[in-house]
Amino acid sequence: MPEWPYVLAGLLVMFAVTLLLRAAPFVLLGRLRESGLLRFLAATMPAGVMVILTVYTVRNVPLSGAGPTAVGLLATLGLHLWRRNALLSIVAGTGAYVLALHLL
Repeated sequence: MPEWPYVLAGLLVMFAVTLLLRAAPFVLLGRLRESGLLRFLAATMPAGVMVILTVYTVRNVPLSGAGPTAVGLLATLGLHLWRRNALLSIVAGTGAYVLALHLL
């Protein structure tokens, strides 16, 4: 078993690295707050991420069984455009998909 100074040194190093890694994003973002690139990414990334997730989700759906998927996607998109509420859109779209899956 290692001696206590060795263990203490290891713990102190882990503490310092963890603290630095947790503080680094706040320090870096404080300097970039006025950056045009950061504003552009904040405006475009949410929609881009949703498009990528949607394409990834439906990429293997065969056209013969695309009815329930289309119903779910249209319900989610329509509700989100109407109400702008992500939770409502996701829950109702999932419900529409499950309902269409059982009815179609």
